[in-house]
Amino acid sequence: MSDLGVLLRKARLEQKISLDDLQEITKIRKTYLEAIEEGNYKVLPGNFYVRAFIKSYAEAVGLDPNEVLLHYHNVIPASAPDANIETMPKPRVSSRNTERFSKWASNILMISFVILILGIIYYYANSSYESNSKGQPGNGGQRVTDKLAPPAPSPSAAGSSTALTDPKPAQVPIPAPVTKPEVKFVNSDRGVDYYAVTHSGKITIELNVKGDECWVEVDTVTDKKTLLEQGIYKNGSTKTWEVSNSAFVIVGKPNAIEMKVNGTPVQMGDTPNPKRFQLDLIKS
Repeated sequence: MSDLGVLLRKARLEQKISLDDLQEITKIRKTYLEAIEEGNYKVLPGNFYVRAFIKSYAEAVGLDPNEVLLHYHNVIPASAPDANIETMPKPRVSSRNTERFSKWASNILMISFVILILGIIYYYANSSYESNSKGQPGNGGQRVTDKLAPPAPSPSAAGSSTALTDPKPAQVPIPAPVTKPEVKFVNSDRGVDYYAVTHSGKITIELNVKGDECWVEVDTVTDKKTLLEQGIYKNGSTKTWEVSNSAFVIVGKPNAIEMKVNGTPVQMGDTPNPKRFQLDLIKS
């Protein structure tokens, strides 16, 4: 067992924290925690995760992680810098598409309203014309010189004339608004970013690795957390999970990936330090 492992194990025991409890706190597999205490860093998925896991271990047992990393930097494998890692640009939410869609929808609604009014007027006009034609007697063989009394207007013609001069305005149904799923940042507490997911019956998590390989764990959350999947995903990998309740996500290297929840980009930050996300599904 290395000196660093002895220090961490001693602090853990002083805090009366078992390896199972530490696994639940840090979300790091128990096998990796034992390897850190034994100084067997080859078991861990990569040199980068050695420093990240030691830092999380130290924070969980009440030690200053920066002092631990500084004091034992000679025995901790250095993580090789990756020149291919590109800092992901922060997503910019543009309102132009929303404004265009609203304007387009308003124009369509206005045109439909005008067409409906014209159709109603045409219907009443056509009905009146047919009624007048049926109510008028034929001229037959009458001569021009014959003096005829003007025919009395028929009740149907009178009713049609009234309908033309005073049509009742049609009631145009107003379409119900379409509610879109929303993903909103709530707050950060003890290293966890909390998000509220509304107007949706499920949570869809999309993962796209843009930089170096990245370790990711996804848990479902009901009364307790249940592991859904974990693993190391390499550059170019894509992955999608769907859960019908809340979810908890741990990302080992946030600046190497982009993540969307129900189609909404989630801020991952520019640093390689592990991040945790709590996605709470709010069911109405």
